[in-house]
Amino acid sequence: MVLVFNAKKRLTLSVGVAAGVAALLEGCSSTPSAPAPDAGTAPARPPEPSPRPTPGGPVAAAAPSDPTMPPPAPREFRAAWVSTVANIDWPSRSNLTTAKQQTEALAILDRARAMNLNAIVLQVRPSADAIYPSELEPWSEFLTGQQGRAPAQPWDPLQFWIEQAHARGLELHAWFNPYRARHATAKSPLAANHIGRTKPEVVKPYGRYLWMDPGEAAASQHTLDVVLDVVRRYDIDGVHIDDYFYPYPIDTPNAAGPEGVALDGGVGAKQELEFPDQLSWQRYLLAGGTLDRAHWRRQNVNSLIEAMYLGIRKEKSWVRFGISPFGIGRPDRRPAGIIGFSQYDKLYADAELWLANGWLDYLAPQLYWPVAQAPQAFDVLLDYWLAQNTRGRHVWPGLYTSRIDNSIKAFAPEEIVKQIGVTRSRSGVRGHLHFSIAALMENRKGITDQLKTQSYQTAALTPPTPWLGADAPAAPQAATRREGNGVALKLSASAGKPVAHYAIWSRYGAEWRFAVAPASRPVLLLADDAAGGAAQAVVVSAVDRLGNESERINVYTRS
Repeated sequence: MVLVFNAKKRLTLSVGVAAGVAALLEGCSSTPSAPAPDAGTAPARPPEPSPRPTPGGPVAAAAPSDPTMPPPAPREFRAAWVSTVANIDWPSRSNLTTAKQQTEALAILDRARAMNLNAIVLQVRPSADAIYPSELEPWSEFLTGQQGRAPAQPWDPLQFWIEQAHARGLELHAWFNPYRARHATAKSPLAANHIGRTKPEVVKPYGRYLWMDPGEAAASQHTLDVVLDVVRRYDIDGVHIDDYFYPYPIDTPNAAGPEGVALDGGVGAKQELEFPDQLSWQRYLLAGGTLDRAHWRRQNVNSLIEAMYLGIRKEKSWVRFGISPFGIGRPDRRPAGIIGFSQYDKLYADAELWLANGWLDYLAPQLYWPVAQAPQAFDVLLDYWLAQNTRGRHVWPGLYTSRIDNSIKAFAPEEIVKQIGVTRSRSGVRGHLHFSIAALMENRKGITDQLKTQSYQTAALTPPTPWLGADAPAAPQAATRREGNGVALKLSASAGKPVAHYAIWSRYGAEWRFAVAPASRPVLLLADDAAGGAAQAVVVSAVDRLGNESERINVYTRS
């Protein structure tokens, strides 16, 4: 099946990119092309084609008893993290031209859409800085080469990412590091408006990092203000925070942090350097505090998590809040045989409590170990987190796709495919995230090809989030006509709830094929197929931002 956007349908970008050209949607999903070039912007190029789905697909529901009606829409959250810190994923290096940065961003989005992913988790705040214009924090040096320096050509990278992701039917989740104030790889001095300058008393050196002290109310309030500022100003689909709460413990003042030690099953530094929060701890005790220091630290983090969740709900009820903690749970609850680093005791992250209290919409535990590694077995850890999920939130594990490399502990691509299979075998899991997009962009050892042909053979809608709202939008309106090479389809939303996507089923012979089109691009062509001929029937529905689906309507039957 080929879906083609009407060339007259245009996409206007706030950053000055010219109107879009017609876009090709091949296989099972829709992918608008990049915008046409303008002065100082990235050149347009056609998107990569998506693979044609095989009937059913790995996450498609069973066919209905009525063969004239299509099966339920496949549902799975499929995302990739895009790291900006240390230029891991984007931009490839600091201080690129605007055109080059946009070209790289579009390449990532096109690859995600071509693979049938449906979300990007973009790091917008790597270390108390910003990849977007902000009155609260300075521009990131990972974007412009010097902290506080604005792009040479004024533009808003976050707005660009959002608009281009949505034009491709992709969600955009904004990823914040809550407490890190300076990364070990940073080179430029702190900008005048960085919290390390404006509120130096709440920022503490720890090894080669600067860290906001979670015990300082002003530090937590600053992070909350930054997050809610983005929620208010940008049309994001989610807020996402990672595993860095209190820092991973180190043993010397010159250390960069033993995250790798923790990941490899270790317990952290041999002789841990105490995090320098003595002043905030003493202030708490003098004010009558009764918690011990470990519980006090956890309470500091818990307070921010709760405030963030409630604040997001108040601002925009449809924006989901996700957390991706270290993947091993607290020691007193672990399954038999599971050993390793304790985020509960070392990062002071009580992820089990956040799940129990419903302070998040999705948990993405970083399950960065293979299925066969018994002390940290992927499947055993996944089952652990599912058992903690008494409120029925989404559990979408993080996969260590970037471990497909040339290291001694490298994963084979088949490991990631196997882990996706494990997630699909659990009734409480309908999604996963890849860390990070770099491995998929490079197609390391053929992982991208394997995912396209084995795991992502068809598009998928994100699972609904009913606790944020379960009212479905009205069924869409549609106009169809037979053209020389296919069925022209024009969709429009009915009055009522806004629509984010259209779900489209087309039947070729006995085979139903599924596609997703963004609501911003509702003019399509269901092209005749060389093998299946012309579409015999077309059924569509409207889907809102929380994944709620309208009644389906049959909009075309071949006479």
